[in-house]
Amino acid sequence: MSEPLRPDTSEMAAVHKVFRSSFGSAPDLIGSAKGDDARRALIADYYANVMCFLEVHHDGEEELLFPLLAERVPEQRDLVDQATSDHRKALAALEDSKGALAAWQENGDAESASLERSLAALDGVLSAHLDMEEAQIVPLAGDHVTVEEWGMLPAHGFANFTGDKVWLILGLIRENFTNEQRAIMLAHMPPPAVEMWQSMGEASFDQMMAEVRQNG
Repeated sequence: MSEPLRPDTSEMAAVHKVFRSSFGSAPDLIGSAKGDDARRALIADYYANVMCFLEVHHDGEEELLFPLLAERVPEQRDLVDQATSDHRKALAALEDSKGALAAWQENGDAESASLERSLAALDGVLSAHLDMEEAQIVPLAGDHVTVEEWGMLPAHGFANFTGDKVWLILGLIRENFTNEQRAIMLAHMPPPAVEMWQSMGEASFDQMMAEVRQNG
């Protein structure tokens, strides 16, 4: 009997790069909105959606990936528990950042330093976790999770995303994919999602990110 196909787990590092880049850019992006209410609203909208994506990304791992690994690789249960514990710490930092983002959006420059500190704290907690996950959790998934099971992660993410710009997240991920990965992504997306991306999503993403990055 042939060995089962294994998933392309390199996708995870591409997804993680969205968080690394977004939160790492916070000082520049927040600073670029100084004294500019319209730009502050744009940057706040950007971060609100990225934060929603982080939340649903972690939810998907805890619901779909971590239980499989704990069951199939019981000798690595401590590692899976550590990843779950890391999520709790990241969630606490994320909640702080949500509050700081709301205050900045409402009160402007007076809250800039507070938002920068909260996003730096989130970035610090998250970066250590992502490093560990890419080095230890992702290889386990590559060895013990099927292609179909791996594919449930992005499906869960887009089905349960609570932000208002799913095309933004789709575009941010696709930026970090290879051409082959982009083609596979489209091939596995539901037809309505493909239609959304091709009819307006890609153009909306390009326009928004050009504006976000123009002074970032």
